[in-house]
Amino acid sequence: MSAKVTTASALELEMGSLTRNYNPLPVVAATAKGAWITDVEGKKYLDCLAAYSAVNFGHSNRILIRAAKRQLDRVTLTSRAFHHDVLGPFATELAKLLDMDMVLPMNSGAEAVESAIKVARAWGYRVKGVPAGKAKIIVAENNFHGRTISIVSFSSDESSQKDFGPFTPGFVKVPFGDAAALEKAIDDTVVAVLIEPIQGEAGIVTPPKGYLQAVRKITKDNNVLFIADEIQSGLGRTGATVQCDNEKVKPDMYILGKALGGGIVPVSAVVGTAEVMGVLKPGQHGSTFGGNPLAAAVG
Repeated sequence: MSAKVTTASALELEMGSLTRNYNPLPVVAATAKGAWITDVEGKKYLDCLAAYSAVNFGHSNRILIRAAKRQLDRVTLTSRAFHHDVLGPFATELAKLLDMDMVLPMNSGAEAVESAIKVARAWGYRVKGVPAGKAKIIVAENNFHGRTISIVSFSSDESSQKDFGPFTPGFVKVPFGDAAALEKAIDDTVVAVLIEPIQGEAGIVTPPKGYLQAVRKITKDNNVLFIADEIQSGLGRTGATVQCDNEKVKPDMYILGKALGGGIVPVSAVVGTAEVMGVLKPGQHGSTFGGNPLAAAVG
């Protein structure tokens, strides 16, 4: 009979094999249901973190678990080299939910952010007519969009950049919530503004009232895309489907992740208008697991 798992034994095993890129609390989860987590020693905790909003619908949500179990017995991966019967309904419903036209399915949030950047640049060159290699994207100071090289290239957090250079060019930072600074930073080579409607990493930072509407007006007036990263703020976290709904603003692209997979499987997506998303052609972007049957069933 195997020895009983304790907090100490679980932590010792992890520390022996894992990299040290996280410094988690000394709580070892064993089960979870709804808003509650039970550790290996039977102690219950109210989960106020919700996996950074990835489990907005609660741990072990019975509807999502049922959908996942059903799909596990059918087919879980085909790659995008073939069609499958779950992706179409998923994309259609997600586009309808956000009043958009097209969905680019990916896996992690950072992967979706990178995808949105590629779409915005392609749109800038092919539709707006920005000279090759000159496209710029405006971002907000103290942002958090992920941890890939391109994304940390426009981070304000020194610890995210230390020892990871050289970095990807083409990004301009302006103060979050300052519409005047944003407008001043725009020139003919700016293709997009990428912001979180509510910043969620350096505390919960809500912009001044009317800021998102000002961003929408400025971007429209200057033929610039507005990309809303709703990975943390979207899918019910703020009481609406997305935070942009609360502000009565519709961007050109939404970026979703975390809660889109219900805490069961990584699911992310870029959701936007046909004019913008339609710039991608076969072979220009992809993901082996993006839009897989299991992810589509859960999402």
